[in-house]
Amino acid sequence: MERQQHSDDPQQLDLLRVCRIGRAQGLKGEVTVRLYTDDPDYRFAPGSVLYIRDGSQEYVVERSRTFKDRWIIKFEDVDNRDASEALNGIELYGEADDPELMLEEDAWYPRDLVGLEARMAEDNGLGAPAGLVVGKVVDVIDGAQSLLKIRLSDTYLASLASDGAPAADGAASEPSSLPSKGTEDQQAESDRIEKTALVPFVEQLVPDIDLDEGYLTLDPPGGLIPGLG
Repeated sequence: MERQQHSDDPQQLDLLRVCRIGRAQGLKGEVTVRLYTDDPDYRFAPGSVLYIRDGSQEYVVERSRTFKDRWIIKFEDVDNRDASEALNGIELYGEADDPELMLEEDAWYPRDLVGLEARMAEDNGLGAPAGLVVGKVVDVIDGAQSLLKIRLSDTYLASLASDGAPAADGAASEPSSLPSKGTEDQQAESDRIEKTALVPFVEQLVPDIDLDEGYLTLDPPGGLIPGLG
């Protein structure tokens, strides 16, 4: 992938978090980094430009390498241990790719996922109804592994509180033969149910994403989402 041309004004760039600089490595200006990107080969290629959050300062990659699953970066004009230690804790950002190119490559950024409806995938391992709407993505939490924070829908929560198995459209199933709970009891049960779920953003658990239609599908293990498994 070719590196995009930079704007004349770096502070007007659309930037995405790439890494956080860690400890100095050796005596010649190298640093370790904590990754927030799934394409480090591209982001840390020699000549790549990274910025601090507001775009007011840039760091040019002079060289990069990996050692024991860690990326080690040497930036231009950072030539000794004192200089590299001074960078510890700085978060660096890269210029966003062309959105049209990303669509052609079936790629997306975490921010694109916020607001998507979360539905159960077809043939999911829990046997839940395909298309069951469990909630909506409200945040993407960065880390060693990105997590989707899903706020469970009121309809889905109500179906759990009423002891009914969720139906494919997110509504409760037919009531059981047991006496139905009172409204207050159902509300108390709903209050006890966790109202969000954290789902690791990996292909096995999030097999399909459709930005145009505004949803993604889930195939979670039992216990990851309240009421399933």
